[in-house]
Amino acid sequence: MSSLGEEAKDWIVSIATAVVLALIIRTFIVELYLVDGPSMRPTLQSAERLVVNKFIYRFREPQRGEILVFQYPRDPRRDFIKRVIAVPGDTIEIRDGQVYVNSQLINEPYILSKTRGDYPLAEVPAGHIFVMGDNRNNSEDSRFADVGFVPYDLVKGKAILVFWPFEQFKTLP
Repeated sequence: MSSLGEEAKDWIVSIATAVVLALIIRTFIVELYLVDGPSMRPTLQSAERLVVNKFIYRFREPQRGEILVFQYPRDPRRDFIKRVIAVPGDTIEIRDGQVYVNSQLINEPYILSKTRGDYPLAEVPAGHIFVMGDNRNNSEDSRFADVGFVPYDLVKGKAILVFWPFEQFKTLP
């Protein structure tokens, strides 16, 4: 009977350890996200699953061109996936369907069509980023007041990998 009790104890300790490790990993290191909607097409498709590195931005700030997940400012229960276009101190402007950062037209091979509408010249404030979806004309992003400049404290992590569906497996910039 004693060995049965020891075996049960070992199982309980193993399961508890696995649960604690999974919670630590999910809370501090990586988390899985589901892409929901067309705003990041063609880079990301709806229903793809991503691995998001939650650890990287503890050591450095987001960089231009990175795809990240952040909490929607008006409803922190919702997460958005967008691309960083401008960082603190950068100026951003959209005119005639073209995006300019620091008065330079940026190369955006990942978009399929010109951006509709203009955005007046503005400077990204300290501690914030300007984000846009790759599907510019179907994206709720920093151009709109309900998102605006995204504060660093709402950034959850950098999208690093599409892992599902498996045939779409790829790393992200």
